Amino acid sequence: MKPQQTDYRLGAVSFLNTKPLIEGLGDESGIRLELAVPAELAGMLQAGRVDAALVPVIDIGRSAGRWKRISDAGIGSNGDTLTVQVFSRVPPEDMTTLHADTHSHTSVMLARLVWKGFHRRPLAVVPLKPGTSLENCESVLLIGDKVVGAEVGSFPYRVDLGGAWRAWTGLPFVFAAWAAPVDRETTHLARLLSQARDRGVARAAELAAEYGPALGWPVDLARDYLTRLMKYTITPAAEAGMNKFLELARAEGLIPQPGALVK
Repeated sequence: MKPQQTDYRLGAVSFLNTKPLIEGLGDESGIRLELAVPAELAGMLQAGRVDAALVPVIDIGRSAGRWKRISDAGIGSNGDTLTVQVFSRVPPEDMTTLHADTHSHTSVMLARLVWKGFHRRPLAVVPLKPGTSLENCESVLLIGDKVVGAEVGSFPYRVDLGGAWRAWTGLPFVFAAWAAPVDRETTHLARLLSQARDRGVARAAELAAEYGPALGWPVDLARDYLTRLMKYTITPAAEAGMNKFLELARAEGLIPQPGALVK
């Protein structure tokens, strides 16, 4: 019998919203954490630089069965997120071009699907390059900690993509989930990830005060964000939302057919 793996390299997101998922993991014997923005984690997993990673859900779909979801821990919402937002100078139904922060593959895909399916208007999505002035953008998608304190006062319209998904489908949304190669034994790791999530959720208010200010968050806002807005367990309803998202992406030819998520 193949021995159980006990040493793991894990890739995780560097944003505030990940702190409850990785609470105490860095202190576990045999675990090494690598922190990066969401869009980089899929490449790290693909290259074998990590054994498992908290990857954007859309990248699990793009793996066409090469990766599996290994835990019920993830990053999601059951409505507004606060940190996945589209800011626009024109009403949402009149938008034509979206400058997108490409640090999250899932959020970019979600914006495309929401506008085509809910607003009945396809969007031209272009990367928001470093140094681009927001004053030159009709509309912009920002994600993560940078949304807090962003200079967006000149945009009269905003759409929270978590809230838009909920209004459109009636379902929660999952942005990222722990994934590993489909042939890897992950029973022990899955247990460690669930335990870390449970510790982190129990300490979410403390983590907000501990990490929020250094990342630009007022403590009260960070506390509300981690304890109320973000959801860290992929419930059956959240899984239904996740699979609905991937089905829509497949129907648009944006990710390969077929392949429901493998637990």
